[in-house]
Amino acid sequence: MQYLKDSVSTVIVAMGFLVNTTQAAPPAKASVTPLMTQPLADYPGKEALMVTVEYPPGASDPVHRHHAHGFIYVLEGSIVMQVKGGTEVTLTPGQTFYEGPNDVHSVGRNASQTQPAKFLVLLLKNTGAPILVPERK
Repeated sequence: MQYLKDSVSTVIVAMGFLVNTTQAAPPAKASVTPLMTQPLADYPGKEALMVTVEYPPGASDPVHRHHAHGFIYVLEGSIVMQVKGGTEVTLTPGQTFYEGPNDVHSVGRNASQTQPAKFLVLLLKNTGAPILVPERK
């Protein structure tokens, strides 16, 4: 009887280990580094914001809006971008992407599961407005 109890305990422990090691890791998150903010004197109530975004391998963004003109320039790695109604594109260093103030950014992710990616973003937006607004489903 003790053998059966020990065997059941071993199976339960092994199943717990299997469940814990096969659960998906939480999705990798982008890292945003502000570089500068500049009021645009010729455009009252507007500012330019420049940031870098680093995607770890496999990272992606939630669907969102910027309510800004967004200019993207890829520095390292490869990223996938798409706005709602647009074509999904894969960009590599030196390539660019644009999002308008009314666009919904439906795809933003690292194209690689093994290599990081980094890009520069210039946003022309209302003064003090958030960088990103999650899109409600």
